[in-house]
Amino acid sequence: MHIPFDFYSTEELSQVISRSAGILKVEIDDLGALEIAKRSRGTPRISNRLLRRVRDFTQVRHSGVINKVLAAEALEVEGVDALGLDRLDKLYLTTLSKNYDGGPAGIQAFSATINEDQQTLEDVVEPFLLKIGFIVRTPQGRRTTAEGFSHIGLKPHLDQSSGQGTLL
Repeated sequence: MHIPFDFYSTEELSQVISRSAGILKVEIDDLGALEIAKRSRGTPRISNRLLRRVRDFTQVRHSGVINKVLAAEALEVEGVDALGLDRLDKLYLTTLSKNYDGGPAGIQAFSATINEDQQTLEDVVEPFLLKIGFIVRTPQGRRTTAEGFSHIGLKPHLDQSSGQGTLL
């Protein structure tokens, strides 16, 4: 049985983070909570995990209230970018874009290439990359979109909507 869920808004996640910070006895301002929320992929579980990472970073390197700058610094150190992509997301996007020229790539071959469980890719990585428009699923396989190429600093080799090369 597959139960679809909607992603939470940034504002909703910011409230979740503020509430969780109170439970953890961590001081966080509204902009700090918002910064973590923006990188939480629309998921409360992830927002709470990121809050704990930022808390740990703060306890080791700083003291006081978690603000926007401190939250951003902590999450960059953890490898979570401004959109919430982590190491595995970036590996997925980079491998699809470079090794497979943006696709199409079948999930079995692709999961073997990056040595990651197919189910993890389908359940954890792909939903968010699809939501933000960095990949598409086609009958032929996964493709990187122009936005996905741009995010990792590459130019698309193909028209990613049709799979056809461009004429010069």
